[in-house]
Amino acid sequence: MKIYNVILSGGVGSRLWPLSRKQHPKQFLKLFSGKALFELTAERNQKVVDEIMVVGNTDHIEWSQQLLNDISIPKTFITETAARNTAAAIAFASLAVDAEDILIITPSDHLIQNQDAYEKAIKEAIELAQKDFLVTFGVVPSKPETGYGYIEYEGKDVLSFREKPNTETAQGFLERGTFLWNSGMFCFKAGVFLDELKKYQPEVFEKCVEAWSISENKSLNIEASLQIPSISIDYAVMERSKKIKVVPAHFRWSDLGSFESLYDYLRSTGHSVDENGNMVIGTEIFTAFVGLKDSIFVYTPDAFLILQKEKSQDVKKIYNQLEKYQSTLR
Repeated sequence: MKIYNVILSGGVGSRLWPLSRKQHPKQFLKLFSGKALFELTAERNQKVVDEIMVVGNTDHIEWSQQLLNDISIPKTFITETAARNTAAAIAFASLAVDAEDILIITPSDHLIQNQDAYEKAIKEAIELAQKDFLVTFGVVPSKPETGYGYIEYEGKDVLSFREKPNTETAQGFLERGTFLWNSGMFCFKAGVFLDELKKYQPEVFEKCVEAWSISENKSLNIEASLQIPSISIDYAVMERSKKIKVVPAHFRWSDLGSFESLYDYLRSTGHSVDENGNMVIGTEIFTAFVGLKDSIFVYTPDAFLILQKEKSQDVKKIYNQLEKYQSTLR
C-alpha cells in the first residue's frame, strides 16, 4: 500500500482577478514569502505521503512540474485536456494507482498553518480510510464565514452537508458548535472511491474508465473526456455515500478564494494598511485613499481593481463578463 497526495490544480481563482488569470491562476502566484500556494501544498504533504500526484489541465502542468523541481519524493502528472470537475479528476487519480492505495486529495490553492495539527488530522484520516471509509476534513470555524460550505457533524459522523449560508445562518452554525467548514480535502482508498462513484454516478465512472483506457502518457483524450458529465465529488459521492466520516481539524485554514481572505492573510504578515483599513496590493507606487474605508486597490500592469473588502465575492462577476467577451484580460 502506498499513500499519495493528489493535488488538484484545475482552478482559475476568478475571485482574485486581476492578480489571478486563466494563464497564471492563484495557486501559482508567489505571494507567500516568495512561494506559491501550489509549492506550499506539496511541501506540506511530502512529509506524510510516499508520492505526489498532480491532476491539472494542459495549461497548468508545466507550471506544476517547474514548481515541484525541489521536491525529492516521486511525482506523477495527469493532464486533463478538458476540465470535467472534481469527480472525474479524482477518478483518474484513483485509476492510476492500486485499489488499496490511499489518496489524500488536496486542492492546490489553500493556505494551511500549523503543520503539527495538520499531520495529526491526516493520520486520523488515514486510519479511517484503512477501514474503508471516505473521509472529509472539516475545519473548526473561527468566524461566521459565508464563502464556505459547512458540514454538520457529531463525533466523526456527518449529519448533513450545507451550502454556503447567508450571514445570519452562518452565525447560527457558529453558535451551535456542531458545524465545520467544508475544506474540500478528502482521504480514501482508491478502490473504495471508485466503487462508490460506480454506485452513485455510473455514467461518470464508465466514461472515466473509457477515457483513462485510451490515455497516452497519462494525458487524457479530449474527445473521450468531453463525454464525461461534469460534476463535483461532493454532489457525485460525498453527499450520498453511507461510508462518510469527518475529521474535525484544528489547523488554521483558508481557501484564499477572495480578496477579503487574502487581505486578512497579508495583514497578519505585516502588509501595510492605512488608518482606515485600506490596502494596496501589487505596487509600491504611492496610493492614497480619501473618504474610503476597508477598501483594496489591486494593481497589475494591464488592469486595476478597486473594491470594498466585504464585496470580495462579487469580483467573480467581472471575470465572468471578461470570459463572456473572450477578453485578453481574463
